[in-house]
Amino acid sequence: MPEPIDRQRRLILGTALTGAAAMDFTLTRPAFAEAGQTAALPRAPSSRRLEPLRHVDAGVLNIAYYEEGPAEGPVVMLLHGFPFDIHSYVDVAPLLAAKGCRTVVPYLRGYGPTRFLDQTTPRSGEQAAIGADLMALMDALGIRRAVFAGYDWGGRAACVAAALWPERCTGLVSVNSYLIQDIARAMVPAKPEREVALWYQYYFQLERGRAGLAANRREIARILWKQWSPNWHFDDATFDRTAVAHDNPDYVDIAIHSYRHRFGLADGDPQYAGLQRRLAALPAITVPAITLDGDADGIAPPTDGTASAAKFTGRRSHHVIPRAGHNLPQEEPEAFATAVMELIRT
Repeated sequence: MPEPIDRQRRLILGTALTGAAAMDFTLTRPAFAEAGQTAALPRAPSSRRLEPLRHVDAGVLNIAYYEEGPAEGPVVMLLHGFPFDIHSYVDVAPLLAAKGCRTVVPYLRGYGPTRFLDQTTPRSGEQAAIGADLMALMDALGIRRAVFAGYDWGGRAACVAAALWPERCTGLVSVNSYLIQDIARAMVPAKPEREVALWYQYYFQLERGRAGLAANRREIARILWKQWSPNWHFDDATFDRTAVAHDNPDYVDIAIHSYRHRFGLADGDPQYAGLQRRLAALPAITVPAITLDGDADGIAPPTDGTASAAKFTGRRSHHVIPRAGHNLPQEEPEAFATAVMELIRT
């Protein structure tokens, strides 16, 4: 059982861990502390919108994305989760741009103005697909290498791409550590308190759940936001700015497929079968990585990072961010941006 987190002091849990490189598991924020001195106070919501959007054909999609920062700067791909959108990075993107980074913030498949190029393409939400979408976007934009940074679905896409295409990744920032799904063990039950938090995933296995998401996508998203981020007091304008992205015509199909595929209850798109076979082996992440947990995350409680240590064979540090919930980049943008900059500087 991990030692309880003491929010007032720094705990170094070990450096001589599995892998060729040492990993430092730091359970408060060294640079992160200075980045988020106001964490104890409610954050004023940002009314900014990430505009104008750009569009590019990339793989099976026409991807809508926001870009900020100098074209010649180090590239950072910022990837959002479910049920959120690119505005999770509304404050992170300008922080990184001010440091000279080129930030690219795409709408994932099924969100916002991103669309499939062919109506016959399966609406797959599987992990291999969202990782492949990231590679297709980088190819379309002529980006050779980048930092991959994300949480939830976006963190999974970042982990998938970092594991399968390490030559394209200069570093990884992942909320909740190693996010590649172990589908072979998906039916192994978790502790009851963990199962309760996953209610929506079980709901989505039913046709009732599909109909419920289609009819009540905003209400479900609002419930999840509140459950997952109890210290984040977002206002209606902040929620509405993101919720419109869920009106994408493919949002429901992709979300339902994602949550059924991860339990082995839906087939994947055949074009990603080879990638999924590689992911089934739970490949290690070899690139430099910083992993973050929010200590108030209502879906993925904070850890000391050791359970996933063997999956990071390069340099890796782990930090728990006080008061942060699941949507960590929007709740604590300075801490998230600091993690990205630590990778770029090293």
